[in-house]
Amino acid sequence: MRTARLLNLLQILRQSRTPVSGHDLARGLGTSIRTLYRDIATLQAEGADIEGSPGVGYVLNKGFFLPPLMFSEEEMLALMLGMKWVSGYGDKQLSQASKQVLAKVERVVPEAALDAASAIPFGIGEAHSDRRAEEDLSDLRDAIRRERKLRIIYEKPDQTVSERIIWPIAIGYFASGHVLVGWCETSRGFRHFRTDRIRDRELLHDRISKRRADLMKEWRSRRQS
Repeated sequence: MRTARLLNLLQILRQSRTPVSGHDLARGLGTSIRTLYRDIATLQAEGADIEGSPGVGYVLNKGFFLPPLMFSEEEMLALMLGMKWVSGYGDKQLSQASKQVLAKVERVVPEAALDAASAIPFGIGEAHSDRRAEEDLSDLRDAIRRERKLRIIYEKPDQTVSERIIWPIAIGYFASGHVLVGWCETSRGFRHFRTDRIRDRELLHDRISKRRADLMKEWRSRRQS
């Protein structure tokens, strides 16, 4: 009951871009103003970045915050399976992050839901090779986020090597390997590069000439045509 009320309070605050008065929050939750103040204090103690005061209103600042969670057995199983997949097929940094995410979730979900999901056998197939398990693609993700060009030395299957300037837009994670998607200035088109064939790479100061979102739309459109 209390957990559901706290989640509802967070949802109301997330949906509002302006401060919401304590009385409006209490009315929406069907609780007293005193209980509302206690709930806000509880969420703040748990790490929610809620600002405000009585008479002014309250607002939830943007950021990462994991409140007490309620998952069904199927939802918990889906989460565990997803994190297991990332652990097996993501690069080194994402693999470690997936384990940390699951550890955090396990600390806040009801024990009954966790036990029920853990009791169901599941698997993701054979994990990736040791070589890909040690790959660190965090610099590629950084280039994508910052919309910066990359200079790469790439080796083709026939062992020919070339230098390319690319505009990175996405990374694909597959059982067979990791693939960097980008617009290649040399080829004047979108190309897919297996990350285990990138022999060297350098983040350039130059920004890509188009917005990444626009490039993604163009790439998807060409794949569908």
